[in-house]
Amino acid sequence: MHVPRTQMKKAARSKKKLITNDPSKDEHQSIAKFSFNNELWTIFIFVSAVKLLLVYTYHSTDFEVHRNWLAITHNLPINEWYTNNNSQWTLDYPPFFAWFEFSLSQFGKFVDPEMLKIDNLNYASQTTILFQRLTVCVSDLMLLYGVREIADVFCTTYENFITFFILSLFNVGLLMVDHIHFQYNGFMLGILLLSIAQVSKIQSVNILKGAGYFAALLNFKHIYLYVAPAFIAWLLKWYCWKKNKFFNRLIQLGIIVTTTLLISFGPFATQLPKVFMRLFPFKRGLVHAYWAANIWAVYIGADKILSLIWKKLGWLSIIKTAALTGGLVQENILAVLPTPTPLFTFIATIVAIIPVIFILLTCTERDFHPRNFIRCLILCALGSFIFGWHVHEKAILTAIIPLSILAVTHADDARIFLILSSTGHAAILPLLFPEDLILIKIIMSSLYTLIAALCLQRLFNQSLLTLYEWIYISIRLTCKADKLTKSPIPDSN
Repeated sequence: MHVPRTQMKKAARSKKKLITNDPSKDEHQSIAKFSFNNELWTIFIFVSAVKLLLVYTYHSTDFEVHRNWLAITHNLPINEWYTNNNSQWTLDYPPFFAWFEFSLSQFGKFVDPEMLKIDNLNYASQTTILFQRLTVCVSDLMLLYGVREIADVFCTTYENFITFFILSLFNVGLLMVDHIHFQYNGFMLGILLLSIAQVSKIQSVNILKGAGYFAALLNFKHIYLYVAPAFIAWLLKWYCWKKNKFFNRLIQLGIIVTTTLLISFGPFATQLPKVFMRLFPFKRGLVHAYWAANIWAVYIGADKILSLIWKKLGWLSIIKTAALTGGLVQENILAVLPTPTPLFTFIATIVAIIPVIFILLTCTERDFHPRNFIRCLILCALGSFIFGWHVHEKAILTAIIPLSILAVTHADDARIFLILSSTGHAAILPLLFPEDLILIKIIMSSLYTLIAALCLQRLFNQSLLTLYEWIYISIRLTCKADKLTKSPIPDSN
């Protein structure tokens, strides 16, 4: 039987291992069968073993923050969750996370009831430390699930799936922030990846599920509002503007968001002003206790330099020290330059992300691909990181983790990932201030960068970084790892 030449070429191409993928195609071949095989479970178990080795290392004030939240949600009626001032570390996450803490406290009472006493401030017994550390490890199963789901959408070969699995689950920034410093970012980033995966599919039911997951995520941690514009733009064009069903589908999305908000904030309806004051404490200042590497760090640094010059010239009599960096509720003004307001930083953030939102909404059908949605989301995360109010240095993970999926689909994205992840992780290193962590910081960050570079270079069969880029990365890692502070950095999540 004669087979047309074009058909033969098409068949030959289909046998090749493609790095790119179009999840909108019906013929997309799922690789879910690879997702939880013995090899992947081995990787996850190995990562978990590393986390267990870090159980009794240094932990920040965030450990006490979450212990206090366990006590508040376990002992007090819900109308006092967002009003209790027994500790300076008051509950300032949305209600879904408060219920998450409440559920953990139901197990904690069997481990060490003392940890659940509200007046037992700064309590950190060995069993309490073990319990809280293990809750972070167990909650990382959500990260594992999110990684599996998004890889099922964007990865087309076993090799790039495994590479993505390593880049995401071994992410050294998450290891340091969650399993040394102490937080639950992996759990929430898992929900983010899951929502991205679902809204990137073509089936309506999956898209609605993804919208629901993201709405829930916003009610776990409202910092993800920064990437909400990307989701809104994507859902409008990918879902609402198709098949002449704009208003019907917009109403569907509105019902999902409204229902989620009602479930989350409904029990607190009589105290919403107090809840929102906790969720948006604008009086904490422009920058966090340890300055994130954004435009305001440069701006305040310039103000301090100018204040020294002004004082030397006799134009300024008093120089404030460590202004706007306490991490707690406080108001400060700059010495020389105009002090930015929350409204100004909000406008600056919107201006920064408008171009990419506009591009996503106006791109042609040929260029409208879920990969571009992820790029838009990453740029929204970076725009808010650069210009946002009171930005935490850990917020860079919101851009790095989604970027890891692009890194295994295109060589240019892999290069950007290596640079952004290494510098972003280096900026997190000073959070771990104790001197006995210097060696751990250098080894963990350097090893991850090396493994990521080797995996991606093997995947694309090419060198991804130039010599000067390697030099830049090396300098960043070693300089930041060696930077110490003399006292713990106050942190309020």
